[in-house]
Amino acid sequence: MMKPEEQLAEVTRGAVDVHTREDLLRKLTASVEKGVPLRVKMGFDPTAPDLHLGHTVPLERMRRFQDLGHTVIFLIGDFTGMIGDPTGRNATRPPLSEEQIAANAETYKKQVFKILDREKTEVRFNSEWLTPLGSAGLIKLAAKYTLARMLEREDFKKRWVGEIPIALHELLYPLAQGYDSVALKADVELGSSDQLFNLLVGRQLQKEYGQSPQVCLTGPLLEGIDARVVDGKVVGDKMSKSLGNYVGIDEPASEQYGKLMSISDGLMWRYYELLSRRPLTEIAALRNGHPKQAKSELAKEIVARYHGPEAAALAEQQFEQVHARREVPDEIEERSVSLEGAESVPLAKTLAQLGLASSGGEARRLIAQGGVSVEGERVSDPNARLPAGVHLLKVGKRKFTRVSVK
Repeated sequence: MMKPEEQLAEVTRGAVDVHTREDLLRKLTASVEKGVPLRVKMGFDPTAPDLHLGHTVPLERMRRFQDLGHTVIFLIGDFTGMIGDPTGRNATRPPLSEEQIAANAETYKKQVFKILDREKTEVRFNSEWLTPLGSAGLIKLAAKYTLARMLEREDFKKRWVGEIPIALHELLYPLAQGYDSVALKADVELGSSDQLFNLLVGRQLQKEYGQSPQVCLTGPLLEGIDARVVDGKVVGDKMSKSLGNYVGIDEPASEQYGKLMSISDGLMWRYYELLSRRPLTEIAALRNGHPKQAKSELAKEIVARYHGPEAAALAEQQFEQVHARREVPDEIEERSVSLEGAESVPLAKTLAQLGLASSGGEARRLIAQGGVSVEGERVSDPNARLPAGVHLLKVGKRKFTRVSVK
């Protein structure tokens, strides 16, 4: 087992808030001396998940605690999901039904166990203790926190000043999340930086119930693959599917690998810090080598995590074929489209029909920008057509399709 100081460095790398670092070192030291693992929790509201690498940052921190021998608790907020997390909201969030919560929880579990070790993860639902709490218990819980402190929350404060309604049940959410820490006797609670207020409520409630207060450890929002490092700082939007700057954990291996190889050298080290499972000493050694090799190692590590080592090796091989040697990959998807009595079909319409573009308009834009090739020749005319026959299409840098027009 690592020394407490080494563990502290590993589990806090890339952290935004550690409240407090001294408490965490003290807890890690006691854990080593007594041979008792820490209890590390993170809660997830069971909204329908479709995870990308940005979502996995706190999960990777959970995995680091897990690999160091600590007890990780994956807490599904089925009770709090019926309230709706008001964090960052400028209006009341509609509560989920019990059926929605159950279905989303199952989907969530399928995805997170691509990251966490299923056998070493304690899965809990907060309805276990919040439902039996009942009305009387909820009133006693509410008595342990003041309205003035609750309105210190940034989102509540903005809505209060802006005269935007705050439903009373929303005030119960931080209390319910805080009571989770009491019920689970958590030593550490993880969350994103915008969750710090809720985590601190848990720390305060543990004091009220005579427990040792938990350490609140928050992480940053991961920047998208188009971000850059300027004057030592990462500049760019957070990873988002709506912005198209994401790497989805369910994307094909070749897509994941290609996207990760496209990031800037500076951003690569940010991804290493937040996403890699390599020890900090190994990452430091990689900095002494060639950036392209380090980037390839990162891409292979992440692809192997979601698709396996063989898929990672194949993705690397295909990338080298397509990008380094400008060759066509060995395996190409084959599709067909119908002429429907005509002599040719519009290229833009075909791209949209095959799902290579989101719409005809998007396809025409890609063609006009030079992002589409037919048989290795770039096409610039948005009105181009494909005659009968077999054509090799390339869209963007990585999408190849062999289409039969007949």
